[in-house]
Amino acid sequence: MSKHKITWQSPAMGGREITFVRYGVSGKPLLLFPTAGGDAEEPERFHLIDAIGDFLRDQRLKVYVVDSIAGQAWLKECKTLEQAAKVQNQFDHCIYHEVVPAIRRDSNGYDGLISTAGASIGAFNALAATCRHPDVFDKAICLSGTYNMNKFLEGRITREYIESSPLDFVPHLGGEHLELLKKRFILLAHGQGDYEDPEQSWSVARVLGSKGVPNRVDAWGKEWRHDWVTWRKMLPQFLGELLPAKAATS
Repeated sequence: MSKHKITWQSPAMGGREITFVRYGVSGKPLLLFPTAGGDAEEPERFHLIDAIGDFLRDQRLKVYVVDSIAGQAWLKECKTLEQAAKVQNQFDHCIYHEVVPAIRRDSNGYDGLISTAGASIGAFNALAATCRHPDVFDKAICLSGTYNMNKFLEGRITREYIESSPLDFVPHLGGEHLELLKKRFILLAHGQGDYEDPEQSWSVARVLGSKGVPNRVDAWGKEWRHDWVTWRKMLPQFLGELLPAKAATS
């Protein structure tokens, strides 16, 4: 399986080094966010890349992964809600102005829409990227998501926090931004086993639905817990549903 890794010092992140990994050679670009504070190679180490390997091999999919710098801020580095929200917005700037152009360059100038995916806090980042930038992203596959980020830290709900949180900014969207988002699709999947929080998905679904944004909650049973075993089963199933069909061979 083709793999390419680069690093750069991110202007949006104040010169912090960021790692960016690509898997596959052709196909629909998918920006896959790691969990929590995971690095860009975390999905590979936990065999999620192997689980979707068929889509890479038949060139229906090209996967990009970037360090979860914002996740590290929420769980390890920041002491207050205000600090973490600021880093989250810097990370969003990095995604839009650095990572997306890198994907386009690597895909020979591809100017179409990019899909997103992620599990746990990676699901939050996939949702946030798509809701904030429907001009760039078309679908978000959100697995076992944590979307209410103020559960992690104490502090004030500032404007920066609201801008970072789809649960808080989507209700206020309007105009061209909302009209574009209403042409996108958000998949919210969760299990009902250990450490899962199904209400997180339903909260997002209610917010999206109230604004007319297409979405679906896909609830799996109690045997599916908050773990890579679940996500290795979920992601290939949903990619099989959402990706264009494999071209017929003569």
